[in-house]
Amino acid sequence: MSATVEQAEAPHQAYDTILTLDFGSQVTHLITRRLRELNVYSEMLPCTTKLSELKFKPKGIILSGGPYSVYEKDAPHVDPAFFDLDVPILGICYGLQELAWRLSKDNVIAGVEREFGHADLKADRHNSPVDRLFEGLAEDAMQVWMSHGDKLSQLPPGFCTIATTQNSPYAGIAHETKPIFGIQFHPEVTHTLRGKDLLKNFAVNICGAEQNWKMSKFIDQEITRIRKLVGDKGQVIGAVSGGVDSTVAARLMKEAIGDRFHAVLVDQGVMRLNEAKQVKETLGEHLGINLTVVDASERFLAGLKDVVDPEKKRKFIGNTFIDVFEEEALKIEKAAENTPTAGKVEWFLQGTLYPDVIESISFKGPSSTIKTHHNVGGLPARMMNGQGLKLIEPLRELFKDEVRALGRELGINEELVMRHPFPGPGIAIRILGDVTPERVEIARKADYIFISMIKEAGIYNNISQAYAALDTNRAIGVMGDKRQEGYIIILRAVVTTDFMTAEAYKFDMDLLMAISRRIVNEVDGVSCVTYNTTSKPPATIEMQ
Repeated sequence: MSATVEQAEAPHQAYDTILTLDFGSQVTHLITRRLRELNVYSEMLPCTTKLSELKFKPKGIILSGGPYSVYEKDAPHVDPAFFDLDVPILGICYGLQELAWRLSKDNVIAGVEREFGHADLKADRHNSPVDRLFEGLAEDAMQVWMSHGDKLSQLPPGFCTIATTQNSPYAGIAHETKPIFGIQFHPEVTHTLRGKDLLKNFAVNICGAEQNWKMSKFIDQEITRIRKLVGDKGQVIGAVSGGVDSTVAARLMKEAIGDRFHAVLVDQGVMRLNEAKQVKETLGEHLGINLTVVDASERFLAGLKDVVDPEKKRKFIGNTFIDVFEEEALKIEKAAENTPTAGKVEWFLQGTLYPDVIESISFKGPSSTIKTHHNVGGLPARMMNGQGLKLIEPLRELFKDEVRALGRELGINEELVMRHPFPGPGIAIRILGDVTPERVEIARKADYIFISMIKEAGIYNNISQAYAALDTNRAIGVMGDKRQEGYIIILRAVVTTDFMTAEAYKFDMDLLMAISRRIVNEVDGVSCVTYNTTSKPPATIEMQ
């Protein structure tokens, strides 16, 4: 596969981009997802972003929902300079109120009746040249999803009403001469039945964005970008775990620079059963990728001793990962001396995804850090200050389903493409409390049984992620007519499309009971098995 693009560009420079400014809604990321499903490229930035910080001009801007009231003293507000870009703007929920509030400070009020969930919306089409938001929609009533307490008390100057609900007389508004719109409902959630069509009207029909965001094109552009960054002799070292993210990233790097890419698997002592062996076979033998396996299990387990705080676990693992990779980079440089591929190892490949970035960056505005991802927030400061290895993250703008599509384009087999994610910190963040060799072995064996039985039942691909975790508490059990105090295993299995929101998988109870029996019977030290049914949010997919 050869690159066909002349210049290396970031996606927002190569594709028409719809920019979403996030005011802290739990579903803001879905706006980006829905647009990409339409093959329209979209990115999300915090609402505190200044126009002067932007390195591209978007085709349109969407202001997201949020948990605040625009009239509150500390409420977040968009940089007014965005309104001078002369591009279409769509405000959603809080974004609608932000549009109105900036023109008149008394037209947003707390509603007498809050509106959450289903609502029937009636479009009130105007003949204004900018009123194309509901084109082809809502001939009668349109089912939408609401989530708001505040609402408009009156139209802002220069706007007209284009949609209403029983509780919101200004559920949709449009400027009379400019392509500026506001809607009180959320088109990004599936509960709004024609929501994606509305977003298409905005992005394609109003903003004029091309629907050309496709993985086949992304591959060529990313290969060109990688070659330009790395140069003709540069060496790249990359972290691989055997999961789909790092495997796809490694395969892409192999396509770009061949044997100048060096994949490294660090066995940190908290991998799944037989993981290192399987990764060596897959990457080294089947995909032809340079792979070095480094056994650092004793080093990691020693450092994790008595560390129970999950953030400290992640930070330690992230920092130690980089230490190991920097040591390995020196070995690779030395081995490459006086060879045709001799060159300094300057770059470090990671399989970071867009959800990792979204969850790990603490916006200065309304959003907050949920947890530190080892490959985003857990890196040593020296890497972020231009010292040591430099990061290269070719999947940083992609969601999980896009990575899977990319893997298929690169010829990676379906079983590996559909493999469930496995966190960089491994079983360490699935063991609540102390990480000891004994507890790692218990969690590893329970996880192997759980995943094996899911596969045997033919439902593995119906589940987005599944694993067995180990609790700190113990439960009393009776085994062989004797009282036994054993560990509690927590099973977790979720269904999701983007890993930003998720629901627990609904197992057949007979299968769940069979899994439980086998774990208790085969894993020494376990006396109780439970199943975690909590959705995300409020929970996260991983236990820590």
